[in-house]
Amino acid sequence: MKDPELKDSRLQQLIVDDRHSILRHAVLLVAMLLVIFFSNWQYGNSGLLKIYRLLCVFSGLVLMCYVNMFILVPLFFFRGKYVLYFVLLSTVVSICMVGMSMILDSILSPSDTHGNHFHDPVERGFYDGFIILVPIILMTTMIKLFQRWTRDSQRITDLKNITLSMELNELKNQINPHFLFNMLNGIKALVRTNPEKATHVIMKLSEFLRYQIYENNDERTLLRSEIVFLSNFLELEMIRRDRLSIDFDTSAIDSALNSVYVPPNLFTTFVENAVKHSVNVSEGISSISIKIDITQDQLHFSCVNSKDPNFDGADQKNNGLGLINIKRRLELLYSQNYALDIENQPNQFKVTLTIPL
Repeated sequence: MKDPELKDSRLQQLIVDDRHSILRHAVLLVAMLLVIFFSNWQYGNSGLLKIYRLLCVFSGLVLMCYVNMFILVPLFFFRGKYVLYFVLLSTVVSICMVGMSMILDSILSPSDTHGNHFHDPVERGFYDGFIILVPIILMTTMIKLFQRWTRDSQRITDLKNITLSMELNELKNQINPHFLFNMLNGIKALVRTNPEKATHVIMKLSEFLRYQIYENNDERTLLRSEIVFLSNFLELEMIRRDRLSIDFDTSAIDSALNSVYVPPNLFTTFVENAVKHSVNVSEGISSISIKIDITQDQLHFSCVNSKDPNFDGADQKNNGLGLINIKRRLELLYSQNYALDIENQPNQFKVTLTIPL
């Protein structure tokens, strides 16, 4: 059984796509010819009279439809001049009806009209002919309107995709400088106290920059690369801070590290915040526990850091900016198909994130 959506898509392409223009016009002409052939206008006529009548009415209807599609609709209907459009459409139909009657009267002899009891549109009744022709012509207006609506919808969709892509890149770029500035501040402190450690940190930082340049700009990156990036960052923090305990558990997904792709820097904000707010001013041991697991086509990330109630590490200017950005980024990437839970307790801060793969 064929997918109905696939059929709808093919029908839409036939109506809208310029590649099918010839086929589309051929279908329209054949449809008009069949409508005229099986209409009441052909009853009581036979032989050449039937052919003459068919060709005359068909030519008139084609003329009216194409004048409507390529002149009246673009110049008046699409510009919001609806009253003028319907007035001009009525005028075109009326003129064509009178013209068809005159042509048939000039071609057919009196004996032909008497013997076949010919009824042209005017003899039959102007009102009846007008009521029949106008809805047929308005069908072509609906076709042009559908074409414009479809193309406008596609343009709006493309514009949305471009806008979302630009916003995602902007959010990602807002996260990266915030992260790098913290690292540079740490290096500045180490240069004064421990130049050897500062040198080691600078070498590690070069790996971060390499990751930013060659992998961070991609839409997706290997989960292994993201984990290595976070591991290096945490290693740098352990070098910079003596009393920091870190547990980074990815053992459950070792087999999937080279086959799973995730958006780059998706977890960096959470880890960076954990490091920032895990400072212990009472010289106690700070702890950070990170775990990444995969179950049923979903990736589960959790990050828990200890808190010292006496430590106030809030940046009044940028406080919460990273979390706001990452929430917006998650909405753009996954819409409603993700779960983010943040628990802020007096002695602990926990983030749990679930995303589809």
